Amino acid sequence: MVVNVSDVPEAKRYEARVEGESEVAGVAQYIRTTELIAFVHTEVSPEYEGRGVGAALARAALDEARAASLLVLPTCPFFARWIARHPEYQELVYQSHSRVSD
Repeated sequence: MVVNVSDVPEAKRYEARVEGESEVAGVAQYIRTTELIAFVHTEVSPEYEGRGVGAALARAALDEARAASLLVLPTCPFFARWIARHPEYQELVYQSHSRVSD
């Protein structure tokens, strides 16, 4: 199964479509600034779960973030887990350097 992922900036999300099918198989919503992209929600249609759609979304989105020199804030649990399992993307994760505490 071939999954095509495209950025849809006007919707603030990446969309995954299975080749040969017209419906959206999954989405990864984001908030983007000039320096950072926060992935806030990922959803895969039930009929495509477990078939690599989420992984394709994560890989394509993170590769584009790397190419654009963006740091990544994975607030979405799926993205956070996916990055934790793929060390080649961990250097993209935003690290707060604030020393402010309560």
